[in-house]
Amino acid sequence: MSLQQFMNKQFPGLELRQPLFYSWPVGIRFKLGVSDGSDSIHEQTAYLPGVYERAISLFEALHAPEDKIYFVVDVHEFGSGHALRRKLNVFAKYVKTRSVLYRLQQDTRLFVYPEDNEDGTYRTHRFSLRCQRSDLRYEALLKAIGHQDMGRRPMVDDLVYFVNETKRTIFQVYDDRGCDLVGAEVDTLRSLYEQFNDWILDYDRAEIDKVFDQK
Repeated sequence: MSLQQFMNKQFPGLELRQPLFYSWPVGIRFKLGVSDGSDSIHEQTAYLPGVYERAISLFEALHAPEDKIYFVVDVHEFGSGHALRRKLNVFAKYVKTRSVLYRLQQDTRLFVYPEDNEDGTYRTHRFSLRCQRSDLRYEALLKAIGHQDMGRRPMVDDLVYFVNETKRTIFQVYDDRGCDLVGAEVDTLRSLYEQFNDWILDYDRAEIDKVFDQK
């Protein structure tokens, strides 16, 4: 099954783009970065380790080692052509076995944010790799995603999604501040809602509680 076939079946009408949480009725938005009140998060020695711990804990709780996962990277091209030359770095660096890379699929489409593409010249190159959690250096990958606004290396600044075919969920760390998790059904996410309830972003908590309090 291709990524698009899976999306059409389990998440009909959902465009894979951020913010996921506001685009699908069943979801949770978690806070990753926790400030200690200092003027700058760059001066907080525990800030990034805290981001890493939360992102990795959520990823491992959601994705079992044997789950079938689509590792998805969206590379946006604004006419330069340089974007495509970067894409293999992400997969080559964070996929453990080279032979797995032969499954890599590419789909080029109009920019996934059409409201910002009035001239129709922007493109989104979507790369998807169907694999398992055990195929990925996911701890290093999640750390690199969290670095994108922090000026740290290594850094992944393309949009990365983990689409779990087995659990029927989509997980995205959007930066060091937080991550979105959406699911095909409420019960799919209930265990994470309960286990990591203290990490739910307070701004969206009331809406999230409404979804999970339904009988």
